[in-house]
Amino acid sequence: MAKLGFIGLGNMGGPMARNLLKAGHEVKVFDLSADAIAACVALGAVGVEQAVDAARDVECVVTMLPAGPHVAGVYGGADGLLAAAEKGTLFIDSSTIDVETARSVARDAETAGMVMVDAPVSGGVGGAEGGTLTFMVGGTETGFAQAQPFLDVMGKNIFHAGASGNGQVAKVCNNMLLGISMIATSEAFVLGEKLGLDAQTLFDISSTASGQCWSMTSYCPVPGPVPTSPANNDYAPGFSAGMMLKDLRLAQGAAQSAKASTPLGAMAESLYALMEQSGNDQMDFSGIVKLLKGDL
Repeated sequence: MAKLGFIGLGNMGGPMARNLLKAGHEVKVFDLSADAIAACVALGAVGVEQAVDAARDVECVVTMLPAGPHVAGVYGGADGLLAAAEKGTLFIDSSTIDVETARSVARDAETAGMVMVDAPVSGGVGGAEGGTLTFMVGGTETGFAQAQPFLDVMGKNIFHAGASGNGQVAKVCNNMLLGISMIATSEAFVLGEKLGLDAQTLFDISSTASGQCWSMTSYCPVPGPVPTSPANNDYAPGFSAGMMLKDLRLAQGAAQSAKASTPLGAMAESLYALMEQSGNDQMDFSGIVKLLKGDL
């Protein structure tokens, strides 16, 4: 079993760290929340007082942080993780951040003699708790091979997306597609209702026809057809509209940098921004159907 550090014990990071503990690894944990640290300590983790302490005397450090500036700040500088760790330490950053920051921090890690991969996730809190996350990994073949045994504990589907930063590329492309398809699915159900077609009938037809997609068959945005979808639980978030907006903004930033045309991605961003402006960003992202119906 390995000695690990884990920094960032939020809704996703906490369950991920606990799965590493359940697998028998020794884990030092840090978070700004004392309660989040205590939940892991109760399972045998060692709580530390500063993030940098989690990088000392371990062979691997996992980070799950809110945004690019947090990642750059924690890793860089004289008091950062890269300065504190022993050469050859493996770093796995599972934050969802902008591509350029991911690549910049990876370059700094290589210069410092470390091994680093970016490994953002898909699968939500349920996937984190169940150890069934999908990891999209950017980095060298060597880095991917070193990271995989730890990722296998926390996830079910582990993909090597290519060079550093490509994990973030895969994540923002996937979630841009998801955001667009959820809006399209919601529009179809709103239109059907307006024209007198009930939701179950539309679902029964489209779920077996050319319009079927994951947003319809697994996460239907209207109550009824898919009992496990948030629509049947007052749109309590599995993946919030605010998190979707974050990813759509990252996608648009990446598109501008790459000079790629993503008009539907831009429109999706603007619609989810309306949910934020109306104070509904903590609703599940499938709640966009309520915005389209005029219920928000």
